[in-house]
Amino acid sequence: MKTKRDCYEILGVSRNATASEIKKAYRKLAKKYHPDTNVGNTQAEERFKEATEAYEILSDEKKRSMYDQFGYGAFDSSGPGSQNAQGSQQGGYREYHFTGDDMGDIFRDIFGNGFGSRGFHESDFYGNRSFRRRGVDVNADVTVTFDEAAFGCEKIFRFRDEASGAPQTLQVRIPAGMESGKSIRLKGKGAPGTGGGEPGDLLLKVHVQEKPGFERRGMDVYTTVKVPFTTAVLGGEIAVPTIYGTVLCKIREGTQSGTKIRLRGKGIVSMKNASVHGDQYAVVEIQVPQNISREAKQKLKEFEQLCRRSSGSGSAA
Repeated sequence: MKTKRDCYEILGVSRNATASEIKKAYRKLAKKYHPDTNVGNTQAEERFKEATEAYEILSDEKKRSMYDQFGYGAFDSSGPGSQNAQGSQQGGYREYHFTGDDMGDIFRDIFGNGFGSRGFHESDFYGNRSFRRRGVDVNADVTVTFDEAAFGCEKIFRFRDEASGAPQTLQVRIPAGMESGKSIRLKGKGAPGTGGGEPGDLLLKVHVQEKPGFERRGMDVYTTVKVPFTTAVLGGEIAVPTIYGTVLCKIREGTQSGTKIRLRGKGIVSMKNASVHGDQYAVVEIQVPQNISREAKQKLKEFEQLCRRSSGSGSAA
């Protein structure tokens, strides 16, 4: 049976080292030998597990005291101070769950975020020393056009793997109706697991570009449509651009600036139900004629006088 090295020797600290010195020494070794940065290197994986075991003992005041008295025998059935002898452990099997605390702090330095939400699992630490861990999730961003988000698309996405630093290329399907700021979870496309653990996920945050003349509000789309002065007064038809193409829209007599014309079903499709669409609202902006002729001005004055008479606000000539 292989003899285990002394915990203090493994971490490279003296027997009277402080908790801070022990933690610092482990952080250095964890970064150096972590499996994610030493893929396929079994010796590095063993050194990482060895250092983790030593740190788990020496970072706990009670366990450190027991280790100083009985060595590794305190944690198996071979020593008088063993936990097995006290009835707290059976069959040499132990299981640890780290959900933050010191371990989370250590892995934040390695990956940029903690393992609190994912957890850290080391099974049979003192038995067969197996190492099984889920791969970390990878966060990335992708930018699409207004129309690509509205109608959906296939996008070639390039990113750099956070764990290995290697460039990656992935074809991603952007669903129709995608909103800016929402994320797409691509299961199993994150960093690989270790010891047979499943890979993490890729969380792809989508950023949607603006489209000139169009504003999206949820599933509805807002546009501004310029209506000639005479059309607003007399009524008629105008062409209104939509994301589905141009449509003719009826303008009623006396339409005022700021009026909203609702175009049913011309908005964004629902991501949950492809048969449901938002609406488009065309906000009327009346065009006032400029640089008109003297004759046109005279006619407008006559028009104004007629309007006053018809409304009863003027006197008869």
